[in-house]
Amino acid sequence: MKIGLDIGSTTIKCVVLDENENIVYKSYERHMSQITQKMTELLLKIKNDILGGASAQLTVSGSAGMGIAQTCQLPFVQEVYATRIATGRLLPDTDVIIELGGEDAKILFLTGGTEVRMNGSCAGGTGAFIDQMATLLNITPDEMNQLAGQYEKIYTIASRCGVFAKSDIQPLLNQGARKSDISASIFAAVANQTIAGLAQGRKISGKVLYLGGPLTFLSRLRFAFDTALQTTGICPENSLYFVALGAAYSSIEDIDLDKALENIASYGNQAAFLFIPPLFENEAEYNEFKARHAANKAPRGDISAYTGRAYLGIDAGSTTVKAVVIGENGEILDSVYRGNSGNPVPIIREYLLELFHQYPALRFAAAAVTGYGEELLRNAFELDYGIVETVAHFTAAKHFLPDVDFVIDIGGQDMKCFKIRRGAIDNIFLNEACSSGCGSFLQTFANTLGYDIAEFAEMGLFAKRPVDLGSRCTVFMNSSVKQAQKDGATTEDISAGLSVSVVKNAIYKVIRVSSAEELGRNIVVQGGTFLNDAVLRVFEKEMGVHVVRPDISGLMGAYGAALYAQSKSNGQEKSSLISLDELKDFKHEVKVTSCGLCNNHCRLTINIFGGNRRFIGGNRCEKPVTKRSGGGSELNMYAYKLDQLLSYKPVAGKRGKIGIPMGLNMYELLPFWHTFFTQLGFEVVTSGLSNRDLYIKGQATIPSDTVCFPAKLMHGHVLSLVENDIKTIFYPCMSYNFDEGLGDNHYNCPVVAYYPEVISANTAVLQKLTFIHDYVGIHRRKDFPKKMAEILSQYFQDIDEKEVKAAAKAAYGEYEAYLARIRAEGDRMIQQAEAEKKPIIILSGRPYHLDPEINHGIDKLITSLGAAVISEDVVSCRVEHFPTTVLNQWTYHARLYAAAKYVGGKPNMNLVQLVSFGCGVDAITTDEVRSILEKNDKIYTQIKIDEISNLGAIKIRLRSLFAALEQ
Repeated sequence: MKIGLDIGSTTIKCVVLDENENIVYKSYERHMSQITQKMTELLLKIKNDILGGASAQLTVSGSAGMGIAQTCQLPFVQEVYATRIATGRLLPDTDVIIELGGEDAKILFLTGGTEVRMNGSCAGGTGAFIDQMATLLNITPDEMNQLAGQYEKIYTIASRCGVFAKSDIQPLLNQGARKSDISASIFAAVANQTIAGLAQGRKISGKVLYLGGPLTFLSRLRFAFDTALQTTGICPENSLYFVALGAAYSSIEDIDLDKALENIASYGNQAAFLFIPPLFENEAEYNEFKARHAANKAPRGDISAYTGRAYLGIDAGSTTVKAVVIGENGEILDSVYRGNSGNPVPIIREYLLELFHQYPALRFAAAAVTGYGEELLRNAFELDYGIVETVAHFTAAKHFLPDVDFVIDIGGQDMKCFKIRRGAIDNIFLNEACSSGCGSFLQTFANTLGYDIAEFAEMGLFAKRPVDLGSRCTVFMNSSVKQAQKDGATTEDISAGLSVSVVKNAIYKVIRVSSAEELGRNIVVQGGTFLNDAVLRVFEKEMGVHVVRPDISGLMGAYGAALYAQSKSNGQEKSSLISLDELKDFKHEVKVTSCGLCNNHCRLTINIFGGNRRFIGGNRCEKPVTKRSGGGSELNMYAYKLDQLLSYKPVAGKRGKIGIPMGLNMYELLPFWHTFFTQLGFEVVTSGLSNRDLYIKGQATIPSDTVCFPAKLMHGHVLSLVENDIKTIFYPCMSYNFDEGLGDNHYNCPVVAYYPEVISANTAVLQKLTFIHDYVGIHRRKDFPKKMAEILSQYFQDIDEKEVKAAAKAAYGEYEAYLARIRAEGDRMIQQAEAEKKPIIILSGRPYHLDPEINHGIDKLITSLGAAVISEDVVSCRVEHFPTTVLNQWTYHARLYAAAKYVGGKPNMNLVQLVSFGCGVDAITTDEVRSILEKNDKIYTQIKIDEISNLGAIKIRLRSLFAALEQ
């Protein structure tokens, strides 16, 4: 008989074949990291119940099988090869295999050149990711699958990071979105992540096979792949066992099972693992540590005997809801800390009802709320104040350490840290793309290993050899943990090692400090994660300083909100909080719709409460609330520039149509090229503004998952022109931009300069069309007409240099007129903002950050907060060339530095920098812009953006900036 074992990252699969290669036994179970134990149980069962003394041939495969096979001297076959063997035997006409496992994702192309694509250092979009999302929704994966079948809307959710997708899901839950819509959206995100991240431009077509646990068990996940690929894939019989079958088919050696079992039993004790010194040398050291931190206590009061004015603070966080009731002297009368199950409204209602029933004499003078669910709860319960999280945490921190200069808060999946300079918040750090240093990171592991978080954390305190796990993606850290377990690490060692990873991630990946001293010496730590003594100990050791951890570490946001409510209430007697009767009759209904008042098409969640009160979530501006579709008198340069660009309409011409993809540098050069080609008698058709569908349309042709989102969108823009039957598309390579005299040179960044080459090489349909992507230099005004005439003569017979010269003259004239209009309108807006005493935000980025699909309506968000939005090119021209500490050779960057320099001397102006994920050169610009601003005592605010719109985190940054400016 032949035995095939597939030892995966989370499961172990086994098949036994008889001499006719029929399956006589198969099993599939999770191994919970107990790999050797499960293997032993399985092989004993096969030996005793199936073989009955007969000889057997055995082969091991799978992502976790190689090490054990080598050490135990068992035959091993690589899993991709095993999959291919099984497919060749059972379904030989297969073209593409898509396989999702616990932590790995693979696409195998079998025809047109065999190739395999696998996920690298991120395990977003795998089975473990789906498990985490189900846990977040407080349902099983099966329930998630059933719910997804009832969806009405698909939301945009990041599956790029297993934990960070929560940041997209949590605001949706807090705004009242339906779990069925979120479930379907998660599956759609997994399909898109797998296709975009692994296919990387190679077309998936023909007969597609779905393998692996997630695709076998979750029919709605298969539906999401079918929808994304516009095909109907096949999930074959025994789809879970293809690797095990391939291993069995490959078996040719007779194995002594008794010897194999003996080898497996001794396997666990052989290898060594990297470890670091223990957190505490002995019990006495730990007791001293505990005593020092026990001194940081918040004052307490007796709520049943209290008769004065009370103040309520609520912190509706990403995964928990906290509430604190304080008295007039800041003493805590009552508090609550609960998981929010995706909707904080019923939890707060229940808590308020308990308070009013138990303490009828309790009198609230004011109430404030902070956190993700701030607006929802403020509207639901008519609370007096909403306060941005950073200010709430700072208010609470000051109460414990008046001269605090750094606050770090590590919550369930978000990390907030900020420096305090001259009594105001300055320099805010938030984790943007990865939350492997957060509390849910530890929670996930505790659950995986079968412990509750408190018990798991305590185990690490006296670990003899804490595992050195590094700091990696949460979902992937599983592999490191499993390897350490196999190498003999105890659960205690792993617990301590994970605490070290959390801290190192926070300090070196989120805050990105070069030395611990940079952060400050008077540090307050807070957030539920710091209640973990192991995390706190590692933080102190890493920082080389004793820090203050209040005993209400997990309640600091709520405590700060209560203190804020007290300070704002100015002795008022009664809060606007709804009454006991209103609480009893309280109703909460949720509806979902799309806003059609502008081209953002925001997906709105309408929360309806009793008494005709409602709260609309998901909007990027005030239009759905005010019902006005016009921009009004908003001082928004982004909106003005976009309107200017949209005014360049097609004009019918004798030479037919020419298409221009509306992305990257075309957001600035459209006036030039539109005028140039219109003058030459072409009808210039642009691909229009970006949207989600356009991005998905081009996804299959994107060869790199790490390129910036604006570049990815270009694929959709080009295909959009093709779909509109445009036979000639113009998208030139441009090494240089115009020389504005601000930098040492005037290059375009490599992506902007040469992306037409990428489009040409990866978009097969362009081979049948005319795609003009020659190298063009509009910066050389004298040479341009001659060179351009030569280029055009390759594609058109009847264009002479004289015509080109006239068209070029008009194009340069129109470009200069466009810039003059931009600067004049910018000057007018600045004057109006100054007259109205509005703060002015220089929203600095690249020309293509005008695209609403790229900026996600951040410009509108800023104007809704009462500020004027001006683009960097309005003020950069007011600065002379000055020396920088970096090579200043790119036109767009030179503008950024000049704008930062200009803002430094203007008390009413501040700069916010937009940065695209995956932009390599912005790693340089961000540090330089920060240093230019900080030299002038300005606060640096950076917003990272990509295809996912997480306006919650963005709003925290912006509101914190405005709060700091007020201070």
